Amino acid sequence: MIRIKWPVALATVFLLLLGWWLVYTQEIVRRVEENSVLLSQIFSEVQNGILTDDPTRETQALLNLQRMVVETELPLIVMSPGDTLLHYANLPFDPDDTTPQGRERIQEYVRSLDAMNPPVGDTMTVHIHFGQTPAVRRLRWIPWLQAGGLLLTVFVGLMVVQTQRRAEGERAWTSMARELAHQLGTPLSSLQGWLEVLRLPRAERPGDLGDTEIASSIEEDLERLERVSHRFELIGTEPELEALSVRQIITDLEHYLVARIPRLAKKGVDMVVDVPQGLPRIKGNEVLLVWALENVVKNALDALAGRGGKITIYARQLGQTWVSIRIRDTGPGVDPEIRDKIFEPGVSTKAGGWGVGLALSRRIVELHDGRIELLETGEGTTFQVLLPVAPPNTEDAGG
Repeated sequence: MIRIKWPVALATVFLLLLGWWLVYTQEIVRRVEENSVLLSQIFSEVQNGILTDDPTRETQALLNLQRMVVETELPLIVMSPGDTLLHYANLPFDPDDTTPQGRERIQEYVRSLDAMNPPVGDTMTVHIHFGQTPAVRRLRWIPWLQAGGLLLTVFVGLMVVQTQRRAEGERAWTSMARELAHQLGTPLSSLQGWLEVLRLPRAERPGDLGDTEIASSIEEDLERLERVSHRFELIGTEPELEALSVRQIITDLEHYLVARIPRLAKKGVDMVVDVPQGLPRIKGNEVLLVWALENVVKNALDALAGRGGKITIYARQLGQTWVSIRIRDTGPGVDPEIRDKIFEPGVSTKAGGWGVGLALSRRIVELHDGRIELLETGEGTTFQVLLPVAPPNTEDAGG
């Protein structure tokens, strides 16, 4: 089954209509230019008729004028005071004035012309019924064509935006599923290993592991599984927010990461935390905020992998409404090619990465009415997380 790429199809239709529109308008311009030439010729014939005293030349000038008017393709019907058909030209159908049906059809067309334009001429001698030239009829369609083109452009734009959003959503869900599988895979593998150890006789267990030690390790893995599932449960809902201490959040993050830095970083990485006393509380969800900051720090650890360096986490109050948390590393910095899309799902700063960590961080920060941004610095990489200060009457969450 062939899958239609709607953005490409709609863009093709739009380009075809645009080409047709250009040809259409150029044809109208050509007709108008021809009418300008014809009007100048009519003026010349009028001048010749006025300036000559020769009756023959006057008659010829009038005949030339009549021919020129007919050449404009203007529909004309000349009738006597008794509505007797005398002459016609440029009708949109092939009339047969020798039959009653043909004459009746002409009369119907006359009535349609009179509904648009009243007849001209002396009603005591002859009166002339006229319509519109093809160029004028084409001009009447221009506003509708312009409106249609505008609506088509808007429609194509909306379809492209919708398709892009759908693609971004699909990438986000795919990345989220991979991240969930990755985070669940480590404790599950560990649990499977402990299960194999339990099946061994005590004498064959490595390191003479006892049941208490194994149970303690299994408990740690279960707690990690619970934490992972709880995080992904919260990211899909509107989390409950409470007044939180920034210092406590970063302290918890520091304790969690310090124990894992030797495993996450191949070489020595120093972590410096600078959070002054007296920062105002923020309104947020501690589980999600720690997760968001953890993803940024892990991104910094990836940047320092194989080379070592320093990661600095510090917080400051900005004005009366914001608290700024900055995470800075001494790594090589972000590739300029991905700088503008680093928070998009699927965009990663490392080979083989899934590009979900920073996207999740942005999602979490936006749930807290804050924003996360990559700052321009001369060395390394600095991410800034801005979170709104909790209102004074917000219930305190301690710490």
